[in-house]
Amino acid sequence: MNYSYKGKILISTPDGSGDIFSRSVVLIIDHDEHGTMGLILNKKSQSAGSLVVFGQPVQVYEGGPVEEDRIFLIVKGPKVTNEFSVINDEFYSTDDRDAVMRALATGLLSVEDIKVFAGCSSWAPMQLEGEIQRKIWTIVDVYNLDYTLPNDQNLWKNIMQNLGGEFLLWANAPEDVSLN
Repeated sequence: MNYSYKGKILISTPDGSGDIFSRSVVLIIDHDEHGTMGLILNKKSQSAGSLVVFGQPVQVYEGGPVEEDRIFLIVKGPKVTNEFSVINDEFYSTDDRDAVMRALATGLLSVEDIKVFAGCSSWAPMQLEGEIQRKIWTIVDVYNLDYTLPNDQNLWKNIMQNLGGEFLLWANAPEDVSLN
């Protein structure tokens, strides 16, 4: 494997499937010869809803259709655990809920410094590369984004509009492209 998509953003192309990946913005957490793991940034969980952490509501997002009973976190700020994957200089991901809760309790982190995901997205070795070749996903190499901010479907549309060109058509397409 010559290239890693780790830290890149995947933007789904519109389709009529209506599945979890329709109009998704996925942050790639890990990508190597063993496969790929990512988290969907813009799909609020309907089933998990929100959590109350130290009296403050925290929205849970659908990270993807894999391991839906497992919690993943994106954290902005100091590393509060040895179990993490660096996203960039400012952000990392972890599934060490206990360490994050301790950091929240001691004030080392605030609830605005975390984003909670139920489940993740994963691809077998070379599966993502095949989906990219089939134009199911578009890779965004550099995108200035605070991964812990609340996001919804507007994130997908805004990124599409910023990409310009043919992406402007997709940004303005109806959710059910068969209606076009």
